[in-house]
Amino acid sequence: MSNQTYNPFENAQNQFDGAAAILDLDEGTRALLRRPMMEAHFTIPVKMDDGTTKVFQAFRIKHNTARGPAKGGIRFHPHETVDTVRALSMWMTWKCAAVDIPLGGGKGGIICDPPYPCPSKSACAGATPARCMPSWAPTGTYPPRT
Repeated sequence: MSNQTYNPFENAQNQFDGAAAILDLDEGTRALLRRPMMEAHFTIPVKMDDGTTKVFQAFRIKHNTARGPAKGGIRFHPHETVDTVRALSMWMTWKCAAVDIPLGGGKGGIICDPPYPCPSKSACAGATPARCMPSWAPTGTYPPRT
C-alpha cells in the first residue's frame, strides 16, 4: 500500500495529459490548459450567531474562460483544499466543452463546516466570495449554478 496522499489536481492533470496525447495537442496548448488561468486566495469574515466573528479561508479558481465565463459553484467543506478546487474547475472546463456549452470552468471553495458553527443568515448572505475578493482579483461574471 502506498503512503502517498491522493491529490485531485494531479489526477486531473494526468487525465488531461492522456487526452492531450490522444488529441496530439501542441505544447503551447497543453501548457495553457494544464494550469488554471486565475487563482485567488482570500479570507471571509463572518459574524456568527453568538456575536463573535469567524474568519474563513477561501479560494476562487478560474481554469479557463476561452469558451465563455467560468461556470462552477462554491464548495463549503472543513477539509477543503486548493488542489480540490483546482481539479473541479478543470473538470468543469472539460464538461462544458464536451457538451458544447459556451462556458469555461471555475470553482470556489470555503474551508468551513457548514452546519457548525452556524452563522446568522443575514451575515452569511452578505459574505460572498465575490464581495470579499481582493480588489486586484478579476471577479468577472459567473453564470448561475444549475
